[in-house]
Amino acid sequence: MSRTQGGGRHMDERDVRVRARGGSKPRTSNRPKHADAVEGLVTAVDRGRYRCLVDGVPVVAMKARELGRGSIVVGDRVGVVGDLSGRPDTLARVVRVKERRSVLRRTADDTDPVERIIVANADQLAIVCSLADPEPQPRFVDRCLVAAYDAGLEPLLCLTKADLGSPAPMVRLYEPLGLPYVVLSPENDLSDLPEHLTRHTTVFVGSSGVGKSTLVNRLIPGTERAVGGVNTVTGRGRHTSTSAVALQFGGGWIIDTPGVRSFGLAHIDPAEIVEGFPEIAEVARDCPEDCGHRPDSPDCAVRKGLAAGTLDADRVASLMRLLTSREGEEETTEQ
Repeated sequence: MSRTQGGGRHMDERDVRVRARGGSKPRTSNRPKHADAVEGLVTAVDRGRYRCLVDGVPVVAMKARELGRGSIVVGDRVGVVGDLSGRPDTLARVVRVKERRSVLRRTADDTDPVERIIVANADQLAIVCSLADPEPQPRFVDRCLVAAYDAGLEPLLCLTKADLGSPAPMVRLYEPLGLPYVVLSPENDLSDLPEHLTRHTTVFVGSSGVGKSTLVNRLIPGTERAVGGVNTVTGRGRHTSTSAVALQFGGGWIIDTPGVRSFGLAHIDPAEIVEGFPEIAEVARDCPEDCGHRPDSPDCAVRKGLAAGTLDADRVASLMRLLTSREGEEETTEQ
């Protein structure tokens, strides 16, 4: 420090404190190896806490900071460290997420670019559709089928409330696909369903009020998944289950998901939507490149097949609705 002749204080560079950027410790790209991590299965996610099954013990864990902002979902296989006793008030850490074999995704609607991962590592999608109260929703089923094909999942159609409506129209609609299905009512014993679920990891998806959680409760007594009815004014189901949960069943897993009113496909390319309808996709291979399959599309093989009666009119109409809604031309909110 120096002073001026008048006794005043004169500042120089030695008087200026320089603060190191990022703190005093040097940054490093090294991350903990966590060689002691034990593999677990994420069975539920609730407000930043992950319920994992580790060596048969249910453990509550948080996500390690080094994993960043990436999502962890039900069905993920993860590496867990810390207190794995499962005792009350203990908390472990998820430090690693294994590569996913499959991912079931949706968007909020057909214009939303943000993908939402529903579950990971499933191999089957059970699409639950009621035959009445609420009425059947083929468009919703079609959307789920496209998502299943995109994710590489085998679809299974579960038609509920057969005591209130006939399954014949829905069965006839999906017969060309060879889609496996089961017809269910409160009176039957579900004997046809378990054989489809044994040794599979099956995701149950459906609109609110179709009886999805009721079905899960019947398959696994004591589960006590919340159930609800249908609003008599709007005809819409009431949301009951609020989060996905994986439940052991028949040497595999059932994953019950919250009811949804829309199943957006913004993350799927239109060409892949056509592939979700195999019998139409086979014909579409003879279409000109970038054919939109519209009434004014020149030399459209799909339109020719429709006119010749070799393609089902309802299936083609459903595909057209998906393609137009995917392009933002038509509102597609499900009831």
